[in-house]
Amino acid sequence: MLRASLERINALSDDALVLDVGGWAKPLPRADWVIDLMPYETRGAYGTEPGGPERFSAETWVERDICNREPWPFEAGQFDFAVCSHTLEDVRDPVGVCGELVRVARAGYIEVPSRVAEQSVGMQGAIAGWSHHRWLVDTREGGIDFVMKPHMIHAHPEFQLPHGFGRSLPPEEQVQWLWWEGSFEYGERVFVGAGSMHEFLLQPVNAYGQAAGGRHGRPRGVAARLRRRLGAR
Repeated sequence: MLRASLERINALSDDALVLDVGGWAKPLPRADWVIDLMPYETRGAYGTEPGGPERFSAETWVERDICNREPWPFEAGQFDFAVCSHTLEDVRDPVGVCGELVRVARAGYIEVPSRVAEQSVGMQGAIAGWSHHRWLVDTREGGIDFVMKPHMIHAHPEFQLPHGFGRSLPPEEQVQWLWWEGSFEYGERVFVGAGSMHEFLLQPVNAYGQAAGGRHGRPRGVAARLRRRLGAR
């Protein structure tokens, strides 16, 4: 999680009730409750976020599939704040998870990989982004959109940024975030036809192609040729 975001969350009032959604790999100590598929005893595969001793316990760790279409075992508005960091891009139903977030919490914070990171080779081997991520995500003011991560993103260099480029960016450009209060908009964005999906995948290539520099200066030309071939506007 971004350091500035973590500091802001850790500064919540001591009596604020906080839920960490999908926090097993790197739990948030400030959380009073955690809900995750994995058991409490195996938590912290990637360590623990800074923030002092854990406020949650085995009794406030809910082990369950957050996408099983049943309401989470919490009352509406039970939590003052909910954190969902680097989870939505992994799960099969992020739209359903967002629905439960706004049901059980009055405010919260979401963090996901940026599009440029998810379309950069070398974040995890010789593929675009991470192998276990199911979704490309865009945050916007008051909302978040999900697009199924297509397999062709790994096979077609015109949809990729070069090896190592994503990791060369500052942390603030490797992720996206959304602070919300009350509610936020959420949904899956569906493309009909290859042309519109290709245009979508070319967005970070067009935005960052020249910034990649030197031998990687050609993505803009590739993008233009592909648009002409597809007849896209």
